[in-house]
Amino acid sequence: MSEDIQERGRLRDASVVVARDAQGLVAVLSTGFPRHGGEYLFLPGGRREPGEDDEMCARRELREEAGVIAGSWRPLGSYAMSLDSTARVHLFEARDLTLGPQELTATERDFKLAWWPMEEAIDAAAAGRFLLPAGPLALLLAERPGQQFM
Repeated sequence: MSEDIQERGRLRDASVVVARDAQGLVAVLSTGFPRHGGEYLFLPGGRREPGEDDEMCARRELREEAGVIAGSWRPLGSYAMSLDSTARVHLFEARDLTLGPQELTATERDFKLAWWPMEEAIDAAAAGRFLLPAGPLALLLAERPGQQFM
């Protein structure tokens, strides 16, 4: 396991964001994953840095990967990364967006950002176009009515 995903011998928590603009479009990223046979979709997100809480991580990842700052946030829930770890993935929905430039790192430079209708993003998840489970789960939870934005 690489050092960038470990913190003192354990996996770090992560946050994933469903960012929806005023028209309801969702920020969706894509890049090639050669080990997995092609290009896949994913939502902005990543591992928590030291000193961050779950929402701070979500805000940073959204700004870096999508170039977006959100005015309203809604937690969608969380789940364990694996049975062998206490690390969790925290899911959020972000609205009231201000768009800016992406702040991609060297390992993220191939990330492509697109804005998708929610229904098409969920259809892409159902078709297996997302490699990891956090994106599809966050999309489905974001469609549930109920919780208020903060």
